[in-house]
Amino acid sequence: MVKLGLIFSAFLASTAHGFTAAPLTSRQNSILTRTSASTLTPEVDDIGNNLAVKSLLETVESSGLLSQVARSGLLSKAQEAGISLSKVEELLELAADNPEILVLVEASGPDVLPILPKLVELAPPALPLLAQAITIKPGALQAGAVVSLAAAAGAIYVIPDDTVVSVALQTLIAGALGVAAPAAFVIGSVILGKLTK
Repeated sequence: MVKLGLIFSAFLASTAHGFTAAPLTSRQNSILTRTSASTLTPEVDDIGNNLAVKSLLETVESSGLLSQVARSGLLSKAQEAGISLSKVEELLELAADNPEILVLVEASGPDVLPILPKLVELAPPALPLLAQAITIKPGALQAGAVVSLAAAAGAIYVIPDDTVVSVALQTLIAGALGVAAPAAFVIGSVILGKLTK
């Protein structure tokens, strides 16, 4: 019972920070920041192309990412698993029918664009792993979520809560194995289930 109370207290303390007031800044500083940020670099070229997207596509082309995807066997394994472009098209139609999704994607664009070049760098080593992951059955992913939850519960039960470090470790394990991993497993299971039907 003490462990559960400590975990609940840690959760409340970590989420309480989200409800604190934003620090006050002077009007002059915010105007200066907005002005200097907007004059740093243009977002589009003379033709109207987004420079960040253009740079990303040039990086994809120069790295030969699409050739590496073809050589990795990812596409043939996806086809063997029952994933085809017509299945992906159904997901795109779902997004088109729900304009809220498109608004969220558009709103997250400026935040996501700086991350994409790093993903392009990390993609080639991850291709064989992705080719293997695509062959996993959705039921196995759901079982992985259950095992992860059980492992989190077991770790919280086994690790003593007599020191701050132990409680922090319990909290970390609960977050990773009790929340993040099961969520990833279930979301992956749902997506693979829809794509392979």
